[in-house]
Amino acid sequence: MSQQTNWVPTSVDLEKASAARMYDYVLGGNHNFAVDRALAEELLKVQPEVKRFVIQNRAFMRRAVLFLVEQGIRQFLDLGSGIPTVGNVHEVAQAVDPRARVVYVDNEHVAVAHSQLLLDGNPSAAMVHADITKPNLVLNDETTRRVLDFDQPIGLLGITIGHYILPEHDPGEVFATYRNALAPGSYLALTHLTDDFGEDTSEEIIEKLKKSQNTVMSRTRSEILSFFGDFELVAPGLVGTSQWRPEREADDENDGLYAGVARKG
Repeated sequence: MSQQTNWVPTSVDLEKASAARMYDYVLGGNHNFAVDRALAEELLKVQPEVKRFVIQNRAFMRRAVLFLVEQGIRQFLDLGSGIPTVGNVHEVAQAVDPRARVVYVDNEHVAVAHSQLLLDGNPSAAMVHADITKPNLVLNDETTRRVLDFDQPIGLLGITIGHYILPEHDPGEVFATYRNALAPGSYLALTHLTDDFGEDTSEEIIEKLKKSQNTVMSRTRSEILSFFGDFELVAPGLVGTSQWRPEREADDENDGLYAGVARKG
C-alpha cells in the first residue's frame, strides 16, 4: 500500500514498527506499513498463537462493552485505543444506544490521525492525543471533560495496554489514578499479557517487540489483579480472554492474555 496517504502524519517514524500498527495488520487492517508487516510476520513465525490472541482480545472487548452497556454504562474512556478497525467501542455501544459517549486515548500518531478522521462529525466520540501513563493529563484534558461526565459512571477500558506500562512508570499508580477519578458504579475492563497459561508464552512476543517502538512485559495473575484495586470483579473473575462470558463454548487453549471486568462500589 502507498505510504503517501491522508492518514499518515509527517511525524510518523516509518523506520521502526509500531505495536498499534502491527495489531492493525494482524486484524486485517490497512493502516500499517511495510516495516510493521515485516515484524508482525517475524513474530507470527516464532509465535503463531499471536493471531489467535489478538482475535480473542478483540472479541473480549466487544463482549465487555456490551456487558457494560447492559449495566447502564453510557460513557467510556478507552486507554491506548490503537488504530480503529471494525467494531470500535463507539460502534458497539452506539449501536445499542446512540447517546453513548466515548473518549479514545493514544499517543501513536497513525492511531490518532485515523481516529480523528473516523470520528469527524460524531459529537459523542472523540480522540485525545496523550500518553496514558500520565493520567492527570488525560483526565483533565479539555476534550475528555467535554465528552465525559465524571459525576456519572464510566466504563474505563485498559485493553492490552497494561503490559506496555513499564515499572518505571509505576503501573499500579497509573491505574489507581484512573480508578480514583471514577464515580461509584463505574467499571474497569482490562486485558494483559501473561505466561500463566503456558510456559514462556510471551518470550517471543517481548523479544520481537524490542525491535519496534514499544516495549512490553508479561505479568502474573496477582500482579494484574492488583490493577483493579478494590473494585469488585464480576463473574467469572480474572480469566483467559476466551473464558470471559464466551458467546459459545470456550476452548482450553492457551489464551496468552488475562481478561477481567470489575465494578467500583
